[in-house]
Amino acid sequence: MTPRQALQQRLNALENHLKSENPILLPIIPTYRQFDRLLYGMGLLQDDESLATRIPWWPMIAVLGTFSAGKSSFINTALGANLQNTGNQAVDDKFTVICYGADTKYEPLPGTALNADPRFPFYRISDEIEKVAAGEGKRIDSYLQLKTLKNDSVRGKIVIDSPGFDADDQRRSVLRLTDHIIELSDLVLVFFDARHPEPGAMQDTLQHLVSKSVRRADARKFIYVLNQIDTTWKEDNAEAVFGAWQRAIAQAGLVSGRFYAIYNKKAAPPIDDETLRARYEAKCDADLTEIQGRIAEVEVGRGYRIVGMLDSLTKELEGEIIPFLQQALARWRRGVLIGDALWAGFLAVVLGGLSYLIGGESLGRFAGWLGETGAGPDGGGLPIRLLVAVALLAGVFLAGHHWIRGWMARRVASGLPERMGEADLNPRHAFLRNTRFFRMAFRKLPVGWGKRAKGRIFAIREAVAQHVQRLNDLYTDPAGRRPHPAQSE
Repeated sequence: MTPRQALQQRLNALENHLKSENPILLPIIPTYRQFDRLLYGMGLLQDDESLATRIPWWPMIAVLGTFSAGKSSFINTALGANLQNTGNQAVDDKFTVICYGADTKYEPLPGTALNADPRFPFYRISDEIEKVAAGEGKRIDSYLQLKTLKNDSVRGKIVIDSPGFDADDQRRSVLRLTDHIIELSDLVLVFFDARHPEPGAMQDTLQHLVSKSVRRADARKFIYVLNQIDTTWKEDNAEAVFGAWQRAIAQAGLVSGRFYAIYNKKAAPPIDDETLRARYEAKCDADLTEIQGRIAEVEVGRGYRIVGMLDSLTKELEGEIIPFLQQALARWRRGVLIGDALWAGFLAVVLGGLSYLIGGESLGRFAGWLGETGAGPDGGGLPIRLLVAVALLAGVFLAGHHWIRGWMARRVASGLPERMGEADLNPRHAFLRNTRFFRMAFRKLPVGWGKRAKGRIFAIREAVAQHVQRLNDLYTDPAGRRPHPAQSE
């Protein structure tokens, strides 16, 4: 099976799953295929890639955070099952993917179950790990595990529990997995431990988990949670600890967004002061209610995010990627022109030097010999030798020109990213496609981009509007014409 055939098989499998599990999203697939064709023509996607495989089609919730921050305890409480091991020390060094299953699997399945199944958002993630850490891709079972739970709390969604995060000590492969999870998740809960009131020690962690979210279009999906806040009751300094973490988050670049303080009331030691206990419980209950509400939203928001990605990509393509390619092509064009000028000057110097060495009299005889015309029917003819000499000189110049084109293309391409934007498009591949030997250096528009491509973009935007309207019809009824569920029974 070729990579292209494997992609088609994967897309067909996706359509079959959507037909049975989430048919409202099925009409979106053709729009993704339409966008794929546009990006193939531009070289931003290769033939064995698809935008539809760059996003999860099921709601995905990621729980990240520092060691012993209570992530696993929170997940067990939210799911209503003791699925994850808990403790004060690091109890798991793998990413655990939790989904609905026929049976509850407290014993995890290996990472291969995720890496080899195209229905999961970790399909062939070992290839990405291999790119950043040679030899680690084959050790996928050391990074991922799968657990299933027969519980409606995870039906139709995926929950991910991360190992304790300490950016100083983590390998590049773990950071790559973390970035992958953040990219694909609909909701990211970032946990910090209130028992460590000095957030300055966590600056590297804050930089990785917070700073990258600041400029994202989907920054709202991040929730920052200060867990185990009950440990501050004896000093009665919850507000001070909470404020210190808020300032640390702000210093990492986040100036907006919600920050919550919670604790596990079942596992926490009793708070002797009745007034303090009531205050702590009220704060925890209010924040947990908001967090649970955000978790409940992901099933509704997933459809909008899938559609919204298409709209975001159209803007990103026109506003960022096309100008980026044009700037790269302009640098390449300038380099080629300068190189051509230097090459032409070098050839002129060589010819001038040869003329000087030959001398005026010999040069005149040589020029006369070149200008002789061949015999023809009327006694005339063409200066064959001169034409051949011009052709040879042009050939030498063009050979140098094409070498300069290739050298400049490789030089510019080395500074371009292989992945760019929300969908990890490949501007380096697209740039190299524009520098092939049959492409004119003076062409300013990237290959595949023009009036026809803009027409396709317009059609995709119209399709996006229709998809949004269909989703709105499921959840809204401004005119109040649909019967209330109670009335229809």
